[in-house]
Amino acid sequence: MAQVFFIPHGGGPLPLLGDPGYARLASMLRALQPRLDGSKAIILVTAHWEAEQPRLATSPHPGMLFDYYGFPEESYRYGYPAPGAPDLVEPVVSALAAQGIGAQLDPERGFDHGTFVPMMLMRPEADIPILQMSLMSSLDAERHLAVGRGLAALLDQDITLIGSGFSFHNIQALIGRSRVDREAGYALAKSFHDWIDEAVCGEGLRADQRAERLAAWETAPGARFCHPREEHLLPLHVCLGAAIEAGMAVTKIFGEPVKGYQTSGYHWQAA
Repeated sequence: MAQVFFIPHGGGPLPLLGDPGYARLASMLRALQPRLDGSKAIILVTAHWEAEQPRLATSPHPGMLFDYYGFPEESYRYGYPAPGAPDLVEPVVSALAAQGIGAQLDPERGFDHGTFVPMMLMRPEADIPILQMSLMSSLDAERHLAVGRGLAALLDQDITLIGSGFSFHNIQALIGRSRVDREAGYALAKSFHDWIDEAVCGEGLRADQRAERLAAWETAPGARFCHPREEHLLPLHVCLGAAIEAGMAVTKIFGEPVKGYQTSGYHWQAA
């Protein structure tokens, strides 16, 4: 079944470590496990990898990349032995080329925590091949929508697309060091997510209007408070571009506060 997910993956390994602030997020990710049944492979766009052009991890047996610091020792011993998906590399390169987007190959890159943290919860069996894919370092919203439009061509082959980011990613706020008062920050996050939810899920919007709104995400109330830097939001642009191109219907699958700040997740499938 063709499907697309945008998921918030949390802060570092905290969803795996049982941090109470991430309990509802971790529970949602675990509940997605059966929805991946029947997926032949996963294309996973991670917020924790950027390159000039979309970069693809081509190893048939990716290792682990512990790209965080200051966490308990156990969080550096995780393993996620899902195979890579080298057979998907050529089709993805061709699909991106159709949008005028080049791609780079990386045979060394392992699974970063934008991949292995949510996947350990969503698919602990590690039985589905994963092609890990980077963002573009330009962080251009329109170009990431175009990446999604290209990837849509592959979704009718029982391939699942996952955008792994975080719809609220102000680290200083999450660790309690924001210059903005906490209650004011909660209100800004709520306003931003109301705007994003309307753009993604609101009734009465045409597909092109959804794309236009997400391309202009910086105009949303609270946008730059929620995303001082937008890399954790852009996987959503890839997902929306693919889902629109494939004519999919959307369901909101997460709408809970994380550490007090509103957060959203979405699932698209054939209408």
